[in-house]
Amino acid sequence: MSTEQEAQAVPAAQRGSWTSFLKSIASFSGDLSSLTAPPFILSPTSLTEFPAYWCERPDYFAAIADAKPGRDRALAVLRWFISTLKDQYTSRNEEMGSEKKPLNPVLGEVFYGTWADKNGRGVTELLVEQVSHHPPITAYVIQNKSKGLRLTGHNAQKTSFSCTFSFTSDIVNPLIWSCLAGSIIVKQIGHAVLTVTPTSGGAPENYLITLPRLRIDGLWYGSPYIELTDTSYIIGGGHVSTIEFKGKGYFSGKSHSFKSVTTPLPGQGGQGGPTETIVEGTWHENSKFSKGGAGAFHEVHENKEEVAPFAYADDKGMGEFETRKLWNLVAKGIREGDFELASREKSRIENEQRQMRKDEQAENRSWELRHFTHEASDPIYEQLGRAVKIVPPTEDMYVFKENWPAVFSSAAK
Repeated sequence: MSTEQEAQAVPAAQRGSWTSFLKSIASFSGDLSSLTAPPFILSPTSLTEFPAYWCERPDYFAAIADAKPGRDRALAVLRWFISTLKDQYTSRNEEMGSEKKPLNPVLGEVFYGTWADKNGRGVTELLVEQVSHHPPITAYVIQNKSKGLRLTGHNAQKTSFSCTFSFTSDIVNPLIWSCLAGSIIVKQIGHAVLTVTPTSGGAPENYLITLPRLRIDGLWYGSPYIELTDTSYIIGGGHVSTIEFKGKGYFSGKSHSFKSVTTPLPGQGGQGGPTETIVEGTWHENSKFSKGGAGAFHEVHENKEEVAPFAYADDKGMGEFETRKLWNLVAKGIREGDFELASREKSRIENEQRQMRKDEQAENRSWELRHFTHEASDPIYEQLGRAVKIVPPTEDMYVFKENWPAVFSSAAK
């Protein structure tokens, strides 16, 4: 990017704070999530809304239940998962010009939403709660009750800075290391379990889904964007899908590319069908079969299936802890470029939260979660994770209390 492009990317009034922020990132040795970002790089959306991206293509989600158990259903889960990535990781670039840092949720923050399947295959419902602030952990449950589908999971982030170095020459010092390209690396901690319960009867079927790692590039120019890296797994239905995210490096590669290999688990699946199914393409546009099938696998670039979410707010039960109520003025300031308002309101919320934690400590009590309980281990993760020797071998979990608010008419009954 040229100097002129860089100047356009960073507002003139914010260039000093952006430079200071970059220096802080480069010299910081801990988790970057504790650093305060300049207001212009903030998103008006809290992290509690991010599980909604799993729901915005309800047709793909509902289709999982209609697929034949085994390979077909494993591929249907894969298709739905890949289709959710575009909105999660490129929508802010398209709407706001670059990736934005989401607002850090407060403990107890909640978000509810529903999406209607346009083909009449039921309603997809979402419930999210911020179950921890330090470290920040978001728990969620998603279901299409009429199709027997439920996904539960939790997500946390551990961020660090990575720099690609190169040699430069100097008259005084002939060998100097300089930072060629710096990136923020986001390790997503947690997992999700999708359960398919046949509505006609039969045993539930579980799919374990692990989360991709993120690399945020474009920092030096004030225009951050996300690439997915490393490997994710979907394990269930007698199959495992190994999803390798390639992305674009500093010197080579194609943006947002991936390759998925789906194979039967040892001793399971594969009867009369392909022993290996390979899908390749770009997760933000389209992909196709390169082995074990023919033609297109998924398409999302035209957003035909997307149904806009409707966020519920239970005034009696939630009060100001509903996400969009809590961050209303902060979001307003960010959207309107009134960064003074955004900073002032954000500081007010954070200070109030600090005081609440002090009060709890003084009264020898702790915050009680509304919708989830914490368990030290997840037996489904352990059982299915052994198939690919996932490290760590076990993870904790948040169990939904089954206390759907009344605003979810179908789920609450």
